[in-house]
Amino acid sequence: MKFIESRAFTPERAWDALDIANLGGVTVRLHWTDQPYKWHTNDGEEVFAVMDGQVRMHYRENGQVHAVLMNAGDIFFASAGTEHVAHPVGEARVLVIEKEGSV
Repeated sequence: MKFIESRAFTPERAWDALDIANLGGVTVRLHWTDQPYKWHTNDGEEVFAVMDGQVRMHYRENGQVHAVLMNAGDIFFASAGTEHVAHPVGEARVLVIEKEGSV
């Protein structure tokens, strides 16, 4: 059993993670960041939930780039093949659920 106070998690580097669980090859990880990630496409589906702060999620759909400002409590689902990149607004903590070993 674990209880995690997400706001208390601040690692040494942006996008470092606290591994919470591995559910049969699907990882649940808490990330902290104050820096953008990189454009990527996951090897499968991804659930990205903002726990604290704000994140501007950019994604490509039909060759066009779109962006949505996400607040604490908001969730982004990236289906397999969705190219996307997260840009925090200041500091943010996010919960990411994805296939183990995804980018």
